[in-house]
Amino acid sequence: MQFIEQYRKGLVSTNSYILTISLILFSFVVGNTLALGLVKWLNIDLLNASSGGDKNLTLLLMLVPFVFLLGTLILCIKFIHKRSITSLFTSRDKFDWKRFFLSFGIFGLILSVSLAIAIFSGIDVRWNMNASTFVPLLLVSFLMLPLQTAAEDALFRGYLFQGLGRLIKHGGISILISGVLFGLLHGANPEVAKLGYGLLAFYILSGIFLGILTHMDDGMELGMGYHAVNNIFAAVVLTNNWQAFTTDALFVDRTPPEFGWESILTLIVIQPLLILIFARIYKWKNWKQKILQKM
Repeated sequence: MQFIEQYRKGLVSTNSYILTISLILFSFVVGNTLALGLVKWLNIDLLNASSGGDKNLTLLLMLVPFVFLLGTLILCIKFIHKRSITSLFTSRDKFDWKRFFLSFGIFGLILSVSLAIAIFSGIDVRWNMNASTFVPLLLVSFLMLPLQTAAEDALFRGYLFQGLGRLIKHGGISILISGVLFGLLHGANPEVAKLGYGLLAFYILSGIFLGILTHMDDGMELGMGYHAVNNIFAAVVLTNNWQAFTTDALFVDRTPPEFGWESILTLIVIQPLLILIFARIYKWKNWKQKILQKM
């Protein structure tokens, strides 16, 4: 059974979807309210967190609502839809960590090479490491960011993607819709305010790319690895003062905000290349049937 059809393994009534979505939204609001309450109690200025401790704590609190979302979605899959948690993430009998870490490693290497090229080409990227704050940053990033990305992936390329498959029974259209919704989710990110809503195109196309990986590979492992290392890299390795994660990373980019060459290269070269690499490794077949034809 294809990943997009995993909904067939459990309860598929309309009421089950309405209840699950309502509980997910409620849990996210609760998590966000709790995080904001802690921000107020600890007297943290989210817009001007200057010390490393404040930055790390701010990052941690930003990610709390996603933990609530992921936990609620998993519970809903098990107790409302009455199917296995594994079916939310993959069509395989168990989650394939080899796929996850392969994608994590390949894209992590690409990001590292891109950073090295940027540094040696003279772009204003400066060493920024502070040992006293970097270790806590590592702990927060490697513990919480995989949960944050897993929450987004499970919601958009798991639950909603499978729900769209049930509703419209077309892989390609389901990829498109889930990608657009994923992109629009990022409309409130501070980098969108700096660079304009044209940046949403980057998020939407990235969402479509992740949807293609998920649909063709019949599981989210590859997309989750890509997504996790992307966000960890942005928090731990290279930061700036206008993106969603402003941290005491190893390097800080001091160039003015712009939709740079690296973003364009990611969309037109790196993401298509990764699709070809994974298609070759995992011998993806029936592209036309899976993406262009009604199920």
